[in-house]
Amino acid sequence: MAAMNDTSDLPPAEFHRMTGDGRRVAYRRQEGRGPTLVFLPGYMSDMRGSKATALWRWAAEQGRACLLLDYSGCGESGGTFASGTLTRWSEEVQELVSVLAPGPLVLIGSSMGGWLMLLVAEALGARVTGLVGIAAAPDFTGWGYDAAEQGRLAAGHTVHQHNPYGPEPTPTHPAFWQDAQALRLLHRPVAITAPVRLIHGQRDADVPWEISLRLAEKLRSDDIQVTLVKDGDHRLSRAQDIALLLQVIAALPAGD
Repeated sequence: MAAMNDTSDLPPAEFHRMTGDGRRVAYRRQEGRGPTLVFLPGYMSDMRGSKATALWRWAAEQGRACLLLDYSGCGESGGTFASGTLTRWSEEVQELVSVLAPGPLVLIGSSMGGWLMLLVAEALGARVTGLVGIAAAPDFTGWGYDAAEQGRLAAGHTVHQHNPYGPEPTPTHPAFWQDAQALRLLHRPVAITAPVRLIHGQRDADVPWEISLRLAEKLRSDDIQVTLVKDGDHRLSRAQDIALLLQVIAALPAGD
């Protein structure tokens, strides 16, 4: 078996050209029994991350259908990151699952991908039979920036924040921020009735674990479980964290 951070066993990416502007969105898909597991990476992340690749390998072992993807401007996809917005990336996810995985779906979202999975699930309705959020970060354009940063973004300026995972600061572009501000969820009931599982580390320095509790309150579903990992960080990428994630996915009620 490949090491957790080794992606040499992944097949080459394939590409889908989006309706309209024809931008190229990279993906990897494997056939299997459904519902199809769809992984949605976090902000500035991609489908070569440790959680995505662990899911891919587990799905192959279990004979499960699985779809990984890179949002435009990220990973192996075309486009520029500065052009990315939640609306744009949601459109990409919805078109890809329509073309490549037309049956029932389980959406698995990490950090920003957890916000995106909620938007996609509301749009797709009954097609989504389960959701798994990993340090889900809905509405982070509100609580994740101080007043000065929000003022700069509202004025059309890019904001750079400290990046604990790499040498370069993390940029937030005004188009992303303004689009996301209009898509905030936690002020209203979230119209999702499928089973939802939320996993959050209590040592998460980026997304407060209380966000998962707030989200659980807002979701319309009655089948919600929140798992708090006391010593877990934001990434939840240790071997025991990934084992927990796969256990949670395996235990979701069958929706196919």
